[in-house]
Amino acid sequence: MFAAEFEPAERTSRRRAPRAPISLDAGIGKTGRALCRVIDISVHGVRLQTYSALRRGTSIWLNLPEIGQVVADVMWADDFTAGCQFHTPLPIEAFEALVAKDTGS
Repeated sequence: MFAAEFEPAERTSRRRAPRAPISLDAGIGKTGRALCRVIDISVHGVRLQTYSALRRGTSIWLNLPEIGQVVADVMWADDFTAGCQFHTPLPIEAFEALVAKDTGS
C-alpha cells in the first residue's frame, strides 16, 4: 500500500492587474461605427460583447468613452465575446474614470 500526504497548490491568478466588471457602450474601428459593449476592464485589457465576430490574433481600434481610441489585440474570441489586450496599458486615472462612469449609470 502506498500512502502520501499532499498539499494542494495555491491558485494564483494569471492576471497582471485586477479586472472590474463594467457595462459601457464602445465602438470598434477607426470611425467607431461597429458597436460593442465593454463587460469588464483592467488597465491591460477588456472583455467585449460584440455584434459581429472578432478573430483571435487581429488588432482593433477600440473607441472608449472619455478616453478615445486605443489599439488592442484580440487574444481570444468565442462567438460574440472577445478578450483584448491593449498595446499600451491605460493610465490608472483613465481606468478609474471608466469604472466610476459605469457606477453612475
